[in-house]
Amino acid sequence: MQRRHRLCRGEDFQRLRREGLAYHYDFIHVRVAQNALDHNRYGFVTSKKLGNAVVRNRIKRVLREVIRHLHPQLRTGFDVMIVARQAIIGQPYAGVARIVEQALKRADLLS
Repeated sequence: MQRRHRLCRGEDFQRLRREGLAYHYDFIHVRVAQNALDHNRYGFVTSKKLGNAVVRNRIKRVLREVIRHLHPQLRTGFDVMIVARQAIIGQPYAGVARIVEQALKRADLLS
């Protein structure tokens, strides 16, 4: 994922927590807010409650891959934060992709 498509600053994550619309699912929480850019930015949050670094990084890799496939179909101009929950551990790629796609459809980002 290109650097311009990443949420990196703590202020951006805080803004999403304050102003973003939240969508809750078994595996993930999604927060979405508009940005003033012509492209989307994505951030992924994995808590230490999920496991060690190996587990957390695997979850983030799966989520990034799902977003990489869905990115061309998404409306532009939004910041998206995906927070992984405990139930995502051990889920196959197809299950995670289905839940993320449902969340983005519900957020009216997926065309």
